Amino acid sequence: MSAESTPEPGIPGEPGTSGPRRRGKGRRRKTRDKRRKGLIVTAWVAAGIVVLGGTGAGYVYFKLNGNIKSVDIDQALGTARPTKVDNGSENILVLGSDSRSGSNKKLGGGTDDGSARSDTAMIVHVYKGHKKASVVSIPRDTLIDRPECTDTKGGTHDAASGVMFNSAYTTGGAACAVKTVESVTGIRMDHYLEVDFSGFEKLIDELGGVPVTTTKNISDPDSHLNLKAGTHTLDGEQALGLVRTRHGVGDGSDLGRIQLQQAFIKALVNQVKHIGVFTSPKKLYDLADTATRAVTTDSDLGSVNSLMSFANGLKGISSSKMQMVTMPVQYDPANPNRVIVEKAKAEQVWTALKNDRTIPKSATTGTATGDAKGVVTAGE
Repeated sequence: MSAESTPEPGIPGEPGTSGPRRRGKGRRRKTRDKRRKGLIVTAWVAAGIVVLGGTGAGYVYFKLNGNIKSVDIDQALGTARPTKVDNGSENILVLGSDSRSGSNKKLGGGTDDGSARSDTAMIVHVYKGHKKASVVSIPRDTLIDRPECTDTKGGTHDAASGVMFNSAYTTGGAACAVKTVESVTGIRMDHYLEVDFSGFEKLIDELGGVPVTTTKNISDPDSHLNLKAGTHTLDGEQALGLVRTRHGVGDGSDLGRIQLQQAFIKALVNQVKHIGVFTSPKKLYDLADTATRAVTTDSDLGSVNSLMSFANGLKGISSSKMQMVTMPVQYDPANPNRVIVEKAKAEQVWTALKNDRTIPKSATTGTATGDAKGVVTAGE
């Protein structure tokens, strides 16, 4: 029996999204999954840090430039894509991934087989003028129709129906992930940023931690996270625990975890705003070095100069000007561990972004959500 004819588990041994109708009991999530959730936030940090740390010349420039990995999405996908919208806005697909080798193997467990997986995806829409943004999270276990696609090495991959969204990246990497997002949304992705979670913990530590306030106790032995209600400055390990926890707070669903991730992104953006207080050239270089090592970009952003220019267009966006939503979904009646797109409401989201407008509240009213909203906010 083919992999496409059976329900996809997303990550072997995991239950997928757990809706309020079903809570896994007596099951421990595999270690290798625990550090890869929500790590796309590093992309935003990388952009802000490169502006400061990449302004040198000579060795520093070439060293940072050599850190950045890039993939040619445009060549792989060709011209059969949504039309670029020339209204001053930009759409960026940001993914969190792990390669299952090297330092990722040490952090996430598993075998050194060189395979790669992505379980967190966000569409970042930067509005004209670059003073505000909307971020749309795509649940990894949304059942979608994956289009035929060609990867960046020239390999072709057949279309598939009713498969999990995160299968696109596993099947054909960055190009197939972009192709699938464009197929689902009808929106052209102007840029691609992929964040490897192995540098995330170090990056948070080098930033001096991220202040957050929790309104409830969060306790999850699986992610080694134990936070009392109150204000905390999370170090790298704690930050990873927060963005990966499912069962520490709320209903135990992946949608609840997305709510925690979105809250952490806002706290992180606030912290990056304070990066200018660092006066040590070595501190700035270390931050830039870690950040540039953590990202893979589309070829248009694949240099320090390009990434600096891109980052300069983002640094004016504060957390208060970031609208955070989850792609409208409902639990699959046939399997509460999966979700399906609420097409009419999702179309409101895509139409708003195409026209560079704020996403209306009606787009997410009555859709499936987690139970962790408001549990985490930016700290003092």
